Amino acid sequence: MATTNPLPDATSSSALPGARVLVLLAALPQEQLESVLVNLTASFAPEDLLIATADAAAKDAYPALRIVTAPATRVSWTITAADFVNAYQLAHENSASSILMLGPESDSLSLPALRELANAVITASTDLAIPRYALPPRAGLVNSAILYPLSRALFASRARFPLAIDLGLSLRMAERISAVAQRFTAHNQSDAFLWPINEAAVAGFTISEFDVGPRVLPQPAEPDLKTILPLVAGSLFADVEAKAAFWQRTRQSPPARNHPPATQASAADATPDIASMLQTFRLGYANLLEIWSLVLPPNSLLGLKRLSMTEGAAFRMPDALWARIVFDFLLAYRIRTINRGHLLGALIPLYLAWVASHINIVASGVDPEHHIEAVAAAFELEKPYIVSRWRWPDRFNP
Repeated sequence: MATTNPLPDATSSSALPGARVLVLLAALPQEQLESVLVNLTASFAPEDLLIATADAAAKDAYPALRIVTAPATRVSWTITAADFVNAYQLAHENSASSILMLGPESDSLSLPALRELANAVITASTDLAIPRYALPPRAGLVNSAILYPLSRALFASRARFPLAIDLGLSLRMAERISAVAQRFTAHNQSDAFLWPINEAAVAGFTISEFDVGPRVLPQPAEPDLKTILPLVAGSLFADVEAKAAFWQRTRQSPPARNHPPATQASAADATPDIASMLQTFRLGYANLLEIWSLVLPPNSLLGLKRLSMTEGAAFRMPDALWARIVFDFLLAYRIRTINRGHLLGALIPLYLAWVASHINIVASGVDPEHHIEAVAAAFELEKPYIVSRWRWPDRFNP
């Protein structure tokens, strides 16, 4: 790393008071790190910042800033249990009053985005600051199909990205989620995902969402859907199971705010070929029907039978059917109807059917965000279904 210092001068680090905000950075190439640091110092006085990075050379390269080296700091594509533990320990040890966690490629976040996420927790106006990204229409569809609607229906949150890779945390929010994270790290599950929105909702903490515009999202080391969907959905299902006493009570989502769309179309976004998705779904219907029959009630199986005979551009999965499918898989996960790995694998062809349907709906002229909001609303309307099935699972068995 170069030893030049393009940042504003500040007093020596030994004379700095306790930092107001700890900024926990993922590992970044030098150019990206410098860009993030310039944006941060344009928003906050250097003496109010404590930067934690895995780059051991950063402390010497940027003497105007207070920098600590955190060897285990943010190297994965999303925030893990170990990251939350590290963040709270560093904040506690260095008298930080709030935390800003930034994921890989965070140089793609605008200066106003960084300022809003950090200011929300610095000023104590919120406990959890969540970004709302503007992504291409075909990005983040696992989030759009499962994570967002399920979180909204059960935890009454309209935060569009429950598994965001950038977060602002108050100290009490960091302490709470760190305590949860330690249960995973104590069992050698340091890479486990946590769900801050759910945790904040249970604690009665404030949650605020901020439009941050476009953002480059890092890719997992193994971006294959067969790996990602079971991993992410399984983590959320487990968290929902652990918090069942909370979400079974009636709650209303806050009123919708006027946001710019979370999906940003461009001329390069040609309609993809859905034939392979539909083929995977039909093969699933032929080969996984026995497993699906253990999970889904007759009405849902009848809906899937009709879909299996629907061709091309006419293919549409009803929003209520998709909501009930996800809820029934959630219940089967809880009661271990079959091996959980096999269960989540059997969800993949159904998810691809939803994606094919979503693509067809968007191709017909419907705004993608409008359809995703309709899906989330269907999950909310179907919440009594999962509450009933959760309490009396045998009553509805096919």
